[in-house]
Amino acid sequence: MTKITPRHTVSIALLLGLLCTGELCAQQLAASDTPNLPAAPVANVSYSSSNGAGDPPVSPALIDAPTPQIPTSQSDDSSGKQTKRILGIIPNFRAVSADQHLPPQTVKDKFITASQDTFDYSAIVVPAGLAGFNLARNATPEFGHGGVAYGRYFWHSLVDQTVENYMVEFIVPAATHEDTRYYTLGHGGFLKRTGYALSRTVITRSDSGKEVFNAGEVVGAGAGAGLSNLYYPSRERGLGNTGTQWGTSIGIDAATFVLKEFWPDINNALFHNKD
Repeated sequence: MTKITPRHTVSIALLLGLLCTGELCAQQLAASDTPNLPAAPVANVSYSSSNGAGDPPVSPALIDAPTPQIPTSQSDDSSGKQTKRILGIIPNFRAVSADQHLPPQTVKDKFITASQDTFDYSAIVVPAGLAGFNLARNATPEFGHGGVAYGRYFWHSLVDQTVENYMVEFIVPAATHEDTRYYTLGHGGFLKRTGYALSRTVITRSDSGKEVFNAGEVVGAGAGAGLSNLYYPSRERGLGNTGTQWGTSIGIDAATFVLKEFWPDINNALFHNKD
């Protein structure tokens, strides 16, 4: 066996030192040859609070997105809407649309509406119809027959209407503080609305908005019928004829109230709420 001497030990230590030094230099050279690359960007991920336990985080884009608007249906305000005229001819100045609130009616307002109903160009429609009806049934024999008789019936009916309009719409309501306008109900069944319209001949509103007895209609129509005795033939004067005239006036007004009540529905169905 070869004996290791101190000389051999020194030689082995020098050899190991050279080997380690060479390997370290090689590593440094390899590192110096590698180019310096920029660091990869780190994704900036923001997290928001979850909607509930265990829910995934909500994206900020979804949070900032505008909320879609859901179109809402607009209410139809055409129900119960009145027009100034019925069929473009018949005066409808006193009719108030359903659920419409108006200030109290002044004495001047009552006079204006009475004058509008009396002197409107269409005011001849009802007297013309009544004149033909009375002529056909020979209501007043003293007027005779034919065209001359129709003229007599016509002007008497026209005066009847004028007197009644001012008594019902102006003189009596001004004294009793009644509102002469027709307030449309506009809802409910046919019988309910018809009953409401007919009841307006005996029930109306006061200037303060309370429901009161319709003295303007009942008393005013009676007074108008009584005044007709001044210009009808003497044979036609009397309690019976006065009562007939009184009932006819109230009946015409009752039919007019029913027409006013359902006119918005008719106008909407046939003419699409044309004014």
